Amino acid sequence: MRPAPPRDSFPTVTPTASVVFTTLLSHGPLTRAAVGRRTRLSPAAVTKAVRPLLELGYLVEGVHEGAEPAVGRPASLVRVAAGRALFIGIKVTGDEIIAVLVDLCCRIRLSRHVRLTGREPEAVLPAITALVQELLTEAVGFGVQVRGLGIAISGDVDRASGVVRYSPFLEWRDVPLAELVGTATGLPVMLDNDVRALTVAEHWFGAGVGLSDFALVTVGAGIGCGLVVHGRVVSGAHGVAGEIGHLSLDPLGPLCHCGNRGCVEAIAADPAILHAVRAATGRQVSDATEALDLAHSGDLGVRAVYARAGEAIGRAIGSLVNILGPERVIISGEGLAAYDLFSDGIKDAFATSVFGTGSQCDVVTRPLPFEEWARGAAATAIQSFMGSDTYEE
Repeated sequence: MRPAPPRDSFPTVTPTASVVFTTLLSHGPLTRAAVGRRTRLSPAAVTKAVRPLLELGYLVEGVHEGAEPAVGRPASLVRVAAGRALFIGIKVTGDEIIAVLVDLCCRIRLSRHVRLTGREPEAVLPAITALVQELLTEAVGFGVQVRGLGIAISGDVDRASGVVRYSPFLEWRDVPLAELVGTATGLPVMLDNDVRALTVAEHWFGAGVGLSDFALVTVGAGIGCGLVVHGRVVSGAHGVAGEIGHLSLDPLGPLCHCGNRGCVEAIAADPAILHAVRAATGRQVSDATEALDLAHSGDLGVRAVYARAGEAIGRAIGSLVNILGPERVIISGEGLAAYDLFSDGIKDAFATSVFGTGSQCDVVTRPLPFEEWARGAAATAIQSFMGSDTYEE
Protein backbone atom coordinates (compact mmCIF):
# COMPACT_ATOMS: atom_id res chain seq x y z
CA MET A 1 0.00 0.00 0.00
CA ARG A 2 1.36 3.41 -0.99
CA PRO A 3 2.14 5.54 2.10
CA ALA A 4 0.20 8.78 2.46
CA PRO A 5 2.18 11.98 2.01
CA PRO A 6 3.05 13.84 5.20
CA ARG A 7 0.18 16.04 6.34
CA ASP A 8 2.34 19.15 6.48
CA SER A 9 3.24 18.91 2.79
CA PHE A 10 2.61 21.79 0.47
CA PRO A 11 0.13 20.90 -2.26
CA THR A 12 1.28 20.43 -5.81
CA VAL A 13 -1.95 20.70 -7.73
CA THR A 14 -2.90 20.68 -11.38
CA PRO A 15 -4.96 23.46 -12.97
CA THR A 16 -7.94 21.10 -12.88
CA ALA A 17 -7.49 20.49 -9.16
CA SER A 18 -7.30 24.26 -8.64
CA VAL A 19 -10.63 24.73 -10.42
CA VAL A 20 -12.18 22.02 -8.26
CA PHE A 21 -10.76 23.58 -5.09
CA THR A 22 -12.08 27.07 -5.85
CA THR A 23 -15.47 25.65 -6.83
CA LEU A 24 -15.72 23.91 -3.47
CA LEU A 25 -14.49 27.04 -1.71
CA SER A 26 -17.27 29.17 -3.20
CA HIS A 27 -20.11 26.64 -3.51
CA GLY A 28 -19.28 23.64 -1.31
CA PRO A 29 -19.93 21.26 0.24
CA LEU A 30 -20.82 19.48 -3.00
CA THR A 31 -21.07 15.92 -4.23
CA ARG A 32 -18.49 14.91 -6.80
CA ALA A 33 -21.28 14.83 -9.38
CA ALA A 34 -22.24 18.42 -8.51
CA VAL A 35 -18.60 19.48 -8.80
CA GLY A 36 -18.54 17.91 -12.26
CA ARG A 37 -21.68 19.76 -13.33
CA ARG A 38 -20.35 23.12 -12.14
CA THR A 39 -16.89 22.67 -13.66
CA ARG A 40 -17.96 20.63 -16.71
CA LEU A 41 -15.42 17.98 -15.77
CA SER A 42 -15.92 14.26 -16.21
CA PRO A 43 -16.37 12.06 -13.11
CA ALA A 44 -12.89 10.61 -13.70
CA ALA A 45 -11.36 14.09 -13.93
CA VAL A 46 -13.07 15.19 -10.71
CA THR A 47 -11.84 12.10 -8.88
CA LYS A 48 -8.30 12.62 -10.15
CA ALA A 49 -8.38 16.26 -9.04
CA VAL A 50 -9.88 15.58 -5.62
CA ARG A 51 -7.68 12.62 -4.61
CA PRO A 52 -4.38 14.42 -3.81
CA LEU A 53 -6.17 17.21 -1.93
CA LEU A 54 -8.02 14.60 0.14
CA GLU A 55 -4.75 12.80 0.87
CA LEU A 56 -3.11 16.02 2.03
CA GLY A 57 -6.11 16.93 4.15
CA TYR A 58 -7.06 20.12 2.30
CA LEU A 59 -10.38 18.54 1.35
CA VAL A 60 -12.53 16.16 3.36
CA GLU A 61 -15.35 13.91 2.21
CA GLY A 62 -18.30 12.51 4.05
CA VAL A 63 -21.93 13.11 4.97
CA HIS A 64 -22.16 16.80 5.83
CA GLU A 65 -23.98 17.80 8.99
CA GLY A 66 -27.21 19.56 8.16
CA ALA A 67 -27.50 17.93 4.73
CA GLU A 68 -31.01 17.21 3.50
CA PRO A 69 -32.11 13.66 4.33
CA ALA A 70 -31.92 11.39 1.31
CA VAL A 71 -33.69 8.18 0.38
CA GLY A 72 -31.27 5.25 0.41
CA ARG A 73 -27.55 5.81 0.77
CA PRO A 74 -26.82 9.47 1.69
CA ALA A 75 -24.75 11.44 -0.77
CA SER A 76 -21.10 11.91 0.14
CA LEU A 77 -20.11 15.57 0.11
CA VAL A 78 -16.68 17.08 -0.47
CA ARG A 79 -15.73 20.29 1.31
CA VAL A 80 -12.67 22.40 2.03
CA ALA A 81 -11.05 21.56 5.39
CA ALA A 82 -11.14 25.09 6.82
CA GLY A 83 -8.82 24.35 9.73
CA ARG A 84 -6.10 22.73 7.63
CA ALA A 85 -4.12 25.96 7.09
CA LEU A 86 -4.03 29.62 8.08
CA PHE A 87 -3.20 32.76 6.11
CA ILE A 88 -2.66 36.42 6.92
CA GLY A 89 -4.13 39.30 4.94
CA ILE A 90 -3.07 42.94 5.24
CA LYS A 91 -4.69 46.08 3.86
CA VAL A 92 -2.52 49.23 3.95
CA THR A 93 -4.29 52.61 3.84
CA GLY A 94 -2.80 56.06 4.11
CA ASP A 95 -3.52 56.11 7.84
CA GLU A 96 -3.55 52.58 9.20
CA ILE A 97 -2.85 48.91 8.62
CA ILE A 98 -5.60 46.32 8.97
CA ALA A 99 -4.53 42.69 9.39
CA VAL A 100 -6.60 39.51 9.55
CA LEU A 101 -5.85 35.87 10.25
CA VAL A 102 -8.04 33.58 8.16
CA ASP A 103 -8.53 29.85 7.72
CA LEU A 104 -8.42 27.93 4.45
CA CYS A 105 -12.03 28.95 3.75
CA CYS A 106 -10.92 32.57 4.19
CA ARG A 107 -13.04 33.02 7.29
CA ILE A 108 -11.65 35.68 9.59
CA ARG A 109 -10.43 34.23 12.88
CA LEU A 110 -8.63 37.32 14.25
CA SER A 111 -8.27 40.95 13.18
CA ARG A 112 -5.96 43.77 14.22
CA HIS A 113 -5.68 47.49 13.44
CA VAL A 114 -2.68 49.76 13.95
CA ARG A 115 -2.34 53.46 13.18
CA LEU A 116 0.58 54.51 11.01
CA THR A 117 3.07 56.98 12.42
CA GLY A 118 4.31 57.83 8.93
CA ARG A 119 3.68 56.86 5.31
CA GLU A 120 7.24 56.29 4.15
CA PRO A 121 8.33 52.64 3.67
CA GLU A 122 10.68 52.95 6.65
CA ALA A 123 7.65 53.51 8.89
CA VAL A 124 5.20 51.12 7.21
CA LEU A 125 7.44 48.05 6.88
CA PRO A 126 8.18 47.69 10.65
CA ALA A 127 4.47 48.14 11.39
CA ILE A 128 3.56 45.37 8.93
CA THR A 129 6.26 43.08 10.36
CA ALA A 130 5.11 43.66 13.94
CA LEU A 131 1.48 42.89 13.05
CA VAL A 132 2.46 39.72 11.21
CA GLN A 133 4.58 38.55 14.13
CA GLU A 134 1.67 39.21 16.50
CA LEU A 135 -0.70 37.14 14.37
CA LEU A 136 1.89 34.37 13.95
CA THR A 137 2.08 34.16 17.75
CA GLU A 138 -1.72 34.04 18.00
CA ALA A 139 -1.84 31.38 15.28
CA VAL A 140 0.09 28.93 17.44
CA GLY A 141 -3.08 28.35 19.42
CA PHE A 142 -4.86 27.03 16.32
CA GLY A 143 -2.37 24.20 15.91
CA VAL A 144 -1.69 24.68 12.18
CA GLN A 145 0.85 26.69 10.25
CA VAL A 146 0.40 30.06 8.58
CA ARG A 147 1.08 29.23 4.94
CA GLY A 148 1.13 32.64 3.28
CA LEU A 149 0.66 36.37 3.53
CA GLY A 150 -1.29 38.64 1.20
CA ILE A 151 -0.83 42.42 1.12
CA ALA A 152 -3.27 44.82 -0.55
CA ILE A 153 -2.23 48.37 -1.32
CA SER A 154 -3.71 51.11 -3.49
CA GLY A 155 -2.18 52.24 -6.74
CA ASP A 156 -0.17 50.70 -9.56
CA VAL A 157 1.05 47.37 -8.20
CA ASP A 158 3.09 44.88 -10.21
CA ARG A 159 1.71 41.67 -8.85
CA ALA A 160 4.18 39.41 -10.66
CA SER A 161 7.29 41.13 -9.29
CA GLY A 162 5.78 42.19 -5.95
CA VAL A 163 6.64 45.85 -6.53
CA VAL A 164 4.55 48.90 -5.71
CA ARG A 165 5.22 50.93 -8.84
CA TYR A 166 3.20 53.95 -7.68
CA SER A 167 0.88 54.47 -4.72
CA PRO A 168 -0.44 58.05 -4.72
CA PHE A 169 -1.80 58.04 -1.17
CA LEU A 170 1.44 56.70 0.31
CA GLU A 171 3.59 58.60 -2.20
CA TRP A 172 5.59 55.46 -2.96
CA ARG A 173 7.41 54.66 -6.17
CA ASP A 174 9.14 51.39 -7.08
CA VAL A 175 9.06 49.81 -3.62
CA PRO A 176 9.79 46.01 -3.69
CA LEU A 177 7.36 45.43 -0.84
CA ALA A 178 6.81 41.68 -1.30
CA GLU A 179 10.54 40.97 -1.11
CA LEU A 180 11.03 43.26 1.89
CA VAL A 181 8.14 41.78 3.87
CA GLY A 182 9.01 38.22 2.86
CA THR A 183 12.56 38.67 4.12
CA ALA A 184 11.33 40.21 7.38
CA THR A 185 8.64 37.60 8.12
CA GLY A 186 9.85 34.41 6.42
CA LEU A 187 6.46 33.95 4.74
CA PRO A 188 5.58 33.66 1.04
CA VAL A 189 4.08 37.05 0.15
CA MET A 190 1.50 37.96 -2.50
CA LEU A 191 1.22 41.68 -3.19
CA ASP A 192 -1.65 43.13 -5.18
CA ASN A 193 -3.69 46.23 -5.81
CA ASP A 194 -6.25 46.56 -3.02
CA VAL A 195 -9.31 46.75 -5.28
CA ARG A 196 -8.26 43.67 -7.26
CA ALA A 197 -7.73 41.78 -4.00
CA LEU A 198 -11.19 42.78 -2.80
CA THR A 199 -12.56 41.66 -6.17
CA VAL A 200 -11.10 38.19 -5.57
CA ALA A 201 -12.97 37.97 -2.26
CA GLU A 202 -16.22 39.15 -3.87
CA HIS A 203 -15.74 36.62 -6.67
CA TRP A 204 -15.23 33.73 -4.26
CA PHE A 205 -17.53 34.66 -1.37
CA GLY A 206 -19.47 37.87 -2.01
CA ALA A 207 -21.82 39.53 -4.46
CA GLY A 208 -19.92 38.09 -7.44
CA VAL A 209 -20.33 34.41 -6.58
CA GLY A 210 -21.72 32.52 -9.56
CA LEU A 211 -21.16 35.40 -12.00
CA SER A 212 -18.73 35.07 -14.89
CA ASP A 213 -18.64 38.81 -15.65
CA PHE A 214 -18.90 41.59 -13.08
CA ALA A 215 -17.17 44.76 -11.92
CA LEU A 216 -16.44 46.12 -8.47
CA VAL A 217 -16.27 49.92 -8.28
CA THR A 218 -14.89 51.43 -5.08
CA VAL A 219 -15.54 55.00 -4.01
CA GLY A 220 -13.58 56.80 -1.29
CA ALA A 221 -10.02 58.11 -1.08
CA GLY A 222 -9.78 57.09 -4.74
CA ILE A 223 -12.04 55.64 -7.41
CA GLY A 224 -11.05 52.04 -8.13
CA CYS A 225 -12.40 49.20 -10.22
CA GLY A 226 -11.83 45.46 -10.25
CA LEU A 227 -12.95 43.40 -13.25
CA VAL A 228 -13.95 39.76 -13.65
CA VAL A 229 -14.29 38.67 -17.27
CA HIS A 230 -15.19 35.09 -18.19
CA GLY A 231 -14.59 34.05 -14.59
CA ARG A 232 -11.12 35.54 -14.32
CA VAL A 233 -9.88 38.67 -12.56
CA VAL A 234 -8.44 40.94 -15.25
CA SER A 235 -5.27 42.91 -14.54
CA GLY A 236 -4.34 43.60 -18.17
CA ALA A 237 -1.06 43.53 -20.06
CA HIS A 238 0.34 46.36 -17.95
CA GLY A 239 -1.45 45.64 -14.69
CA VAL A 240 -3.73 48.68 -14.72
CA ALA A 241 -6.95 47.31 -16.25
CA GLY A 242 -10.07 48.81 -14.74
CA GLU A 243 -8.66 52.22 -13.78
CA ILE A 244 -11.93 54.04 -14.38
CA GLY A 245 -10.86 56.62 -11.80
CA HIS A 246 -8.61 58.01 -14.51
CA LEU A 247 -11.18 58.28 -17.26
CA SER A 248 -10.97 61.94 -18.28
CA LEU A 249 -14.54 63.25 -18.41
CA ASP A 250 -13.71 66.95 -18.73
CA PRO A 251 -10.42 68.08 -20.34
CA LEU A 252 -10.94 71.50 -18.72
CA GLY A 253 -11.80 70.02 -15.35
CA PRO A 254 -9.81 69.89 -12.11
CA LEU A 255 -6.23 68.66 -12.20
CA CYS A 256 -5.77 65.03 -11.14
CA HIS A 257 -2.70 63.70 -9.34
CA CYS A 258 -2.03 61.56 -12.43
CA GLY A 259 -1.39 64.76 -14.43
CA ASN A 260 -4.58 64.76 -16.50
CA ARG A 261 -7.61 66.99 -16.01
CA GLY A 262 -11.20 66.08 -15.32
CA CYS A 263 -10.57 62.48 -14.22
CA VAL A 264 -13.38 60.77 -12.32
CA GLU A 265 -11.07 60.66 -9.30
CA ALA A 266 -10.40 64.41 -9.54
CA ILE A 267 -14.16 65.01 -9.28
CA ALA A 268 -15.57 62.22 -7.12
CA ALA A 269 -12.86 60.95 -4.74
CA ASP A 270 -12.95 62.18 -1.14
CA PRO A 271 -10.00 64.65 -1.49
CA ALA A 272 -11.59 66.17 -4.60
CA ILE A 273 -14.96 66.51 -2.88
CA LEU A 274 -13.33 68.19 0.13
CA HIS A 275 -11.48 70.63 -2.14
CA ALA A 276 -14.72 71.48 -3.99
CA VAL A 277 -16.68 71.86 -0.75
CA ARG A 278 -14.09 74.30 0.60
CA ALA A 279 -14.28 76.30 -2.61
CA ALA A 280 -18.09 76.32 -2.53
CA THR A 281 -18.37 77.37 1.12
CA GLY A 282 -15.22 79.35 1.75
CA ARG A 283 -14.78 77.28 4.91
CA GLN A 284 -11.83 75.11 5.91
CA VAL A 285 -13.84 71.90 6.02
CA SER A 286 -11.58 69.39 7.77
CA ASP A 287 -12.82 65.98 6.65
CA ALA A 288 -15.51 63.97 4.88
CA THR A 289 -17.70 63.82 7.99
CA GLU A 290 -17.89 67.60 8.21
CA ALA A 291 -18.63 67.86 4.49
CA LEU A 292 -21.44 65.33 4.86
CA ASP A 293 -22.88 67.24 7.79
CA LEU A 294 -22.97 70.42 5.70
CA ALA A 295 -24.70 68.60 2.84
CA HIS A 296 -27.26 67.00 5.15
CA SER A 297 -27.95 70.37 6.76
CA GLY A 298 -29.18 71.56 3.37
CA ASP A 299 -26.23 73.58 2.04
CA LEU A 300 -27.09 73.71 -1.67
CA GLY A 301 -23.53 74.41 -2.79
CA VAL A 302 -22.23 71.34 -0.98
CA ARG A 303 -25.06 69.19 -2.24
CA ALA A 304 -24.19 70.29 -5.78
CA VAL A 305 -20.62 69.03 -5.22
CA TYR A 306 -21.93 65.58 -4.31
CA ALA A 307 -24.37 65.61 -7.22
CA ARG A 308 -21.49 66.30 -9.61
CA ALA A 309 -19.49 63.48 -8.02
CA GLY A 310 -22.41 61.10 -8.51
CA GLU A 311 -22.73 62.14 -12.14
CA ALA A 312 -19.03 61.43 -12.74
CA ILE A 313 -19.29 57.99 -11.15
CA GLY A 314 -22.45 57.17 -13.11
CA ARG A 315 -20.86 58.17 -16.42
CA ALA A 316 -17.80 56.07 -15.62
CA ILE A 317 -19.96 53.04 -14.82
CA GLY A 318 -21.91 53.59 -18.04
CA SER A 319 -18.67 53.59 -20.05
CA LEU A 320 -17.54 50.45 -18.26
CA VAL A 321 -20.80 48.65 -19.05
CA ASN A 322 -20.66 49.78 -22.69
CA ILE A 323 -17.16 48.34 -23.09
CA LEU A 324 -17.37 45.09 -21.10
CA GLY A 325 -21.07 44.34 -20.60
CA PRO A 326 -20.86 42.88 -17.06
CA GLU A 327 -23.80 41.15 -15.47
CA ARG A 328 -23.44 43.23 -12.31
CA VAL A 329 -21.62 46.31 -11.06
CA ILE A 330 -21.01 46.37 -7.31
CA ILE A 331 -20.36 49.78 -5.74
CA SER A 332 -18.46 49.73 -2.45
CA GLY A 333 -15.88 51.69 -0.47
CA GLU A 334 -15.92 54.12 2.43
CA GLY A 335 -17.48 56.74 0.16
CA LEU A 336 -20.80 54.90 0.40
CA ALA A 337 -21.40 56.97 3.53
CA ALA A 338 -22.45 59.72 1.10
CA TYR A 339 -24.46 57.47 -1.21
CA ASP A 340 -27.77 59.15 -0.40
CA LEU A 341 -26.27 62.40 -1.72
CA PHE A 342 -24.94 61.11 -5.03
CA SER A 343 -27.16 58.10 -5.77
CA ASP A 344 -29.52 60.08 -8.00
CA GLY A 345 -26.56 61.47 -9.93
CA ILE A 346 -25.17 57.96 -10.44
CA LYS A 347 -28.50 56.55 -11.61
CA ASP A 348 -29.32 59.41 -13.96
CA ALA A 349 -25.84 59.59 -15.52
CA PHE A 350 -25.70 55.81 -15.90
CA ALA A 351 -29.08 55.74 -17.61
CA THR A 352 -28.01 58.52 -19.98
CA SER A 353 -24.60 57.11 -20.90
CA VAL A 354 -25.24 53.37 -21.13
CA PHE A 355 -26.11 51.94 -24.52
CA GLY A 356 -29.14 49.79 -25.33
CA THR A 357 -29.71 46.69 -23.24
CA GLY A 358 -26.65 47.55 -21.16
CA SER A 359 -29.17 49.39 -18.99
CA GLN A 360 -30.24 45.96 -17.71
CA CYS A 361 -26.93 45.61 -15.87
CA ASP A 362 -27.58 45.07 -12.17
CA VAL A 363 -25.99 47.98 -10.26
CA VAL A 364 -25.89 47.31 -6.50
CA THR A 365 -24.25 48.81 -3.44
CA ARG A 366 -22.36 46.73 -0.90
CA PRO A 367 -20.74 48.37 2.15
CA LEU A 368 -17.57 46.50 3.08
CA PRO A 369 -15.35 47.31 6.08
CA PHE A 370 -11.58 47.37 5.66
CA GLU A 371 -11.39 43.92 7.28
CA GLU A 372 -12.98 42.62 4.08
CA TRP A 373 -10.24 44.28 2.02
CA ALA A 374 -7.65 42.55 4.21
CA ARG A 375 -9.60 39.32 3.73
CA GLY A 376 -9.26 39.87 -0.01
CA ALA A 377 -5.49 40.10 0.44
CA ALA A 378 -5.59 36.80 2.33
CA ALA A 379 -7.64 35.29 -0.53
CA THR A 380 -4.82 36.11 -2.96
CA ALA A 381 -2.41 34.25 -0.67
CA ILE A 382 -4.75 31.23 -0.68
CA GLN A 383 -4.90 31.45 -4.47
CA SER A 384 -1.13 31.36 -4.71
CA PHE A 385 -0.79 28.53 -2.21
CA MET A 386 -3.36 26.32 -3.94
CA GLY A 387 -2.26 27.22 -7.46
CA SER A 388 -5.75 28.56 -8.12
CA ASP A 389 -4.71 31.66 -10.02
CA THR A 390 -7.84 33.18 -11.51
CA TYR A 391 -6.08 36.18 -12.98
CA GLU A 392 -5.96 37.08 -16.66
CA GLU A 393 -2.96 39.19 -17.63
